[in-house]
Amino acid sequence: MQDTALEPLSLDGQLCFALYGASMAMGRVYKPLLDVLGLTYPQYLVLQALWEADGRTIGGLAERLSLEPSTITPLVKRLEAAGFVARERNPRDERQVHVTLTERGWALKAESQCVAERVFARTGMTIDALRALTAQIHDLRRALADQADADPFPRAARLP
Repeated sequence: MQDTALEPLSLDGQLCFALYGASMAMGRVYKPLLDVLGLTYPQYLVLQALWEADGRTIGGLAERLSLEPSTITPLVKRLEAAGFVARERNPRDERQVHVTLTERGWALKAESQCVAERVFARTGMTIDALRALTAQIHDLRRALADQADADPFPRAARLP
């Protein structure tokens, strides 16, 4: 008798494919909403992080968004060119660049309120179901990040 745990899953049975498809679909929902605001999704995430705590460093933004600083820098430069943020080097440590929202950046927060509401409506989920799913995905991300340096093929972690 063959052990079905060792059989490869179908494409639709793979978590990575489900997450990828959901991410792509989410991007298609966000794009027209953010186009109206003149933002890309990554720029919107940077603004979200600043609305949460203004004055973060490039490194702090990168950490908060789980991205590399080299990815954040061009996003911030484009947001600065659009007048949403200002960058300032720390006079005590030139390597640190602080990013702060401008008046226009703060005003965009109110303009963008409808984005979250429209995306929520498109999910067809209740707020409780959406919060539970979001919590599960955060748990999954943390578990995967915690295992990043571990053995990529542990023997004990076989599918049932």
